[in-house]
Amino acid sequence: MTKATAPLLACLSLIVALGMGACVPQNPATGLAPPAPQAPPGAPPGTCWHKNTSPAVIQTVTDQVLVTPAVRDDAGQILRPAVFRTVTRQDIVQPRQETWLETPCPEQMTPEFIASLQRALAARGFYRGTASGQIDRATRIAIRRYQKDAGLDSSTLSLDTARQLGLVAIAQ
Repeated sequence: MTKATAPLLACLSLIVALGMGACVPQNPATGLAPPAPQAPPGAPPGTCWHKNTSPAVIQTVTDQVLVTPAVRDDAGQILRPAVFRTVTRQDIVQPRQETWLETPCPEQMTPEFIASLQRALAARGFYRGTASGQIDRATRIAIRRYQKDAGLDSSTLSLDTARQLGLVAIAQ
């Protein structure tokens, strides 16, 4: 092997290795690779969970800070006006929050289940598309809008929402 072919072989090996990383089996209903299994501590076995992260709420505050006070004569007339400096800072109004929500498991998220979800959201005025059986952008927006009314700002379907919509049996 010559010095010129060594870098070429290294690059080809890297390309093949990176290309193989894309060979992850996908969920046919969503077209997405399955998420790494994760659950909160103490979650019952066989349940599925999603970690929902809400970003911090930040407020920009602008203040005028006195640099030099006004100078007045004995009669109270201003000889030299006060000098102020503008200071801008950002305050965290609400910190970032991570919450766990129980979700239907991937094997439940069949095209038939998703189409039923879309019909249930449409019947309540949250979804305007066709019942395609695919979790597309319109479906995620509808899920978020429906759940936000209940205080959950997430486009991932929670198990509680699926139960409210009549898609999953309520545990006895």
